[in-house]
Amino acid sequence: MSVIFPNYAKTVLKKRYLKKDQQGNVLESQEEMLQRVAAHVARGDLGGEDSREAQKTREKFFKMMANLWFLPNSPTLMNAGNQLGQLAACFVLPVEDSMESIFDAVKHTAIIHKSGGGTGFSFSRIRPADDLVSSTRGVSSGPLSFMNVFDVATEAVKQGGTRRGANMGVLRVDHPDIQSFITAKNDGGKLTNFNLSVAVTQQFLEALENGSDYDLINPRDGMAVRRASAAEIFDLICASAWKGGEPGIIFIDRINQANPTPQLGWLDATNPCGEQPLLPFESCTLGSINLSRMATSRGVMTNRLKRTVHAAVHFLDNVIEVNQYPLPQIAAASRQTRKIGLGLMGFADMLIRLNIPYDSQDAVDQAESVMALIHKEARSASEALGKRRGNFPAYGKSVFNHPKTPHMRNATVTTIAPTGTISLLAGTSSGIEPLYSVSQARQGLANRSLADIHPLFLKSVKREGLYSAELIKTVRERGSIQTIETLPRSLRRLFRTAHDISPQWHVNLQAAFQKHTDNAVSKTVNFPASGTQGDIAEAFLAAARQGCKGITVYRDGSRQNQVLQTGSIDNRADGERIAPRPRPQRTQGVTDRISTGCGKLYVTINSDAHGTCEVFAQMGKTGGCASSQIEASGRLISLALRSGVKVEAIVKQMSGIRCPSPSWQNGKMVLSCPDAMAQVIQRVAMAEELKDASRANGMCPDCGGDLVHEEGCLNCRLCGFSKCS
Repeated sequence: MSVIFPNYAKTVLKKRYLKKDQQGNVLESQEEMLQRVAAHVARGDLGGEDSREAQKTREKFFKMMANLWFLPNSPTLMNAGNQLGQLAACFVLPVEDSMESIFDAVKHTAIIHKSGGGTGFSFSRIRPADDLVSSTRGVSSGPLSFMNVFDVATEAVKQGGTRRGANMGVLRVDHPDIQSFITAKNDGGKLTNFNLSVAVTQQFLEALENGSDYDLINPRDGMAVRRASAAEIFDLICASAWKGGEPGIIFIDRINQANPTPQLGWLDATNPCGEQPLLPFESCTLGSINLSRMATSRGVMTNRLKRTVHAAVHFLDNVIEVNQYPLPQIAAASRQTRKIGLGLMGFADMLIRLNIPYDSQDAVDQAESVMALIHKEARSASEALGKRRGNFPAYGKSVFNHPKTPHMRNATVTTIAPTGTISLLAGTSSGIEPLYSVSQARQGLANRSLADIHPLFLKSVKREGLYSAELIKTVRERGSIQTIETLPRSLRRLFRTAHDISPQWHVNLQAAFQKHTDNAVSKTVNFPASGTQGDIAEAFLAAARQGCKGITVYRDGSRQNQVLQTGSIDNRADGERIAPRPRPQRTQGVTDRISTGCGKLYVTINSDAHGTCEVFAQMGKTGGCASSQIEASGRLISLALRSGVKVEAIVKQMSGIRCPSPSWQNGKMVLSCPDAMAQVIQRVAMAEELKDASRANGMCPDCGGDLVHEEGCLNCRLCGFSKCS
């Protein structure tokens, strides 16, 4: 059978996944890639790769992937059947309170990153800064100083040109250095290879609810060193998350209540996106079912979904057998519990096929229903494998060790992990996230960026007889369709994007999936730019109330606002004047032509890393007083933009200025040259509105596209790059 990857995925496949020779020439087709993966993973069957069972398994695995019903995590697609052979995506390493343990962990991190994995650590066992070090009669530098060592090491290691290192840093809320940890990334430029999460305890939540203090405990001796206000620490977490999206929160006691092997140890860290709690040296094998291919307008294709779940569990369990782990300790720990994480992608697309709005109770019910089915069938598949192949070795020390479940192959079976790149390959929406935009940038031939309209939206407007070139142009400019009043309310309701949906619905959907997930759920709770610190606090508390194991938030454009905030009026000392930021050597922008009563005006609007920074305007005919006034207007507008004045304020001041010779363009009156400039500025600003937040997150290091916050990480929807993997 033929492989059905979408056309725009070809560039990503060639760059990241297809086997190449030493000169970089591609050696295999898309079909051969999947045959390579299927054959290698099928070797995990009893009897070896040449057995009849393994041959049938290979065909089953290939069909499942070729139909885009299921795809494994990227390391499996990249490395299965290749010399490296490292197929796992996420790892947790122990960091104890000794120089030997810390620098062993740094070395192990480099080895894992080189093999294509991401790492998580808890730094909670390291004694606080300025604490006594008896062996040297000196003082400790604290966990943050050692995190910087990990960060620098990660920067130095490149993962074979295909994946970059990523880390999760966790610190308990009762660690004495918790305040420094919470604010560690507020200034920018620090710990850039880390996501940060505070491990919140039940005791802290109770103190917060009661308005009381709680103990900060020195991990060196377990003694309380002082007390802190739970409300003040929580406010600090919310303020930092409001400024830049970090830290996130993990509910560490809730995670350990669901620990399937408590006798083996305490779960105190997760992988970089927070969805996979692991014991020291454990790894987890991940893969995702494509829900968009499990539903039609008539409903969910339950039989296909069940068959795919069973095949996927078989696949992921085989990966544990054939994986070449980067360290012997990881091989031992991973095979002791045999944890797998079957997740999903395409949930938003599935809802659209079912005609269910994302921000609705019907969507919550659908999330619970489909995840309950996946979890039930995954457990059933693991039980069958356990009966046939044997239980995971630590079964006797697990919560499954009772007569009701005499067989279980895997300690965990479900995880909702990020699917940034594989969802791009599958041509579907990411994980359980809503659509990021109705118009999505895609990489076409010759590496050109093309604006794709969501195929289900195109199908809908054509069915309703609403399709027009003007509508498509508007959708491409805006990304969201909520302000296009010519579209029916029902259609606008169905195609709401991440920024159209209230944060509470984001939490509701995450909580619905968490009810039927062994591990945790990777998701970003999106806030508009106008979201307040109180809004973020409410989302954190809602996640605690509704049973989530963690939560990551992002306020639209917050990282950009953080940069501009240092020069804002509110932060200036008395008498201090605004100084515009310097113009960079290179900018990029667009030029629009607009008709005025004085002739054709050419308006150029340029941007730098912080946003719109300058405006130039020139008449088709040069010279005279009008040209000099136009030049002066452009200079003053540029000065205002680089001083932090909002575009909206500039447009408001210039709009409506009249001259004796108004003109018309595209059915709209142009009152003067200043009014024309305002119209162009407003038009460009509207077209760029949805991109501003992603620009604030930076450019993709692989393709130069915009990075967006989703699935608890920064992802590029153009080429599939993810900062967390």
